[in-house]
Amino acid sequence: MKYRKLGRTGLDVSVLSLGASSLGSVFRQTDDNESIYTVHAAIDAGINYIDVSPYYGHTKAESVLGRALQQIPRDTFLLSSKAGRYGENCFDFTAERILTSVEESLERLHTNYLDVLFLHDIEFVPAQIILTEAVPALYKLKNQGKIRYCGISGLPLKLFNTILPQIEVDTILSYCHYSLNDTSLLELLPLLTHRNIGLVNASPLSMGLLSNRETPDWHPASKELKATCAKAAEYCASHGVDIAKLAIQFSTENENIPTTLVSTANPDNIVRNAVWTEEPLDRSLLKEVLEILKPVHNLSWKSGLDEYNETAQD
Repeated sequence: MKYRKLGRTGLDVSVLSLGASSLGSVFRQTDDNESIYTVHAAIDAGINYIDVSPYYGHTKAESVLGRALQQIPRDTFLLSSKAGRYGENCFDFTAERILTSVEESLERLHTNYLDVLFLHDIEFVPAQIILTEAVPALYKLKNQGKIRYCGISGLPLKLFNTILPQIEVDTILSYCHYSLNDTSLLELLPLLTHRNIGLVNASPLSMGLLSNRETPDWHPASKELKATCAKAAEYCASHGVDIAKLAIQFSTENENIPTTLVSTANPDNIVRNAVWTEEPLDRSLLKEVLEILKPVHNLSWKSGLDEYNETAQD
């Protein structure tokens, strides 16, 4: 497993990291024991960074992850969680709630500190709340030693261009913007590099678009985007390759992307994903797949308030 620096944090993070949302039975009903084995398999495979949130499975993901991590020395892994989002339409970024949320997360995770805390999906609330309530709470938590580093997360890239110049954070979490079908995250790199802000890239499979399975009905992508990604997956399959392999290799090979989160509650899956990062990428197949995806390149979808979505395409 390769490791890279996470911006100003100086943390060495594995290029592939574990997103624990699946442990909360978000995508399918999961077995808690299998989920725990998955966490242990990830650590054994060289993955040293795990991300979670109280939002995933209404705190179930944190609780299951906490059980798994109790059996692992705290100094052998890096852990991030989130605060501010607690349900599909439940957001609370007040300073008081951020502080209590972290206390609750620490208890569920059986630890006395988080390496990173992200404000979760901040595009759903006005910027003023983030600037006057949530961000000061992050600074207070850092001073208390409850978190080592802090950041923000969300889908629209415009969100980061709007908020980052107004605050001091150590890292950001962006998802669905550095994958085979969408590399618009590259546009944000100059700002991040200039500020020495760490970057966590999530969802290299674009929340299931780049998969051999049928895209779930809840996925917000357009019919065109879903159909084109399915066509790319079929092309890979016809060449005996799982498009997930190509997608994970593509996202993790970029030296400017410190780490990429993948979510699974299957130990075999996470081991296979880790092995893929060590195998050579099929450049010829990649070229063909990118050509198939060209008509929908960088197409995204709206998330949150209009002020953050001027360039989003439905």
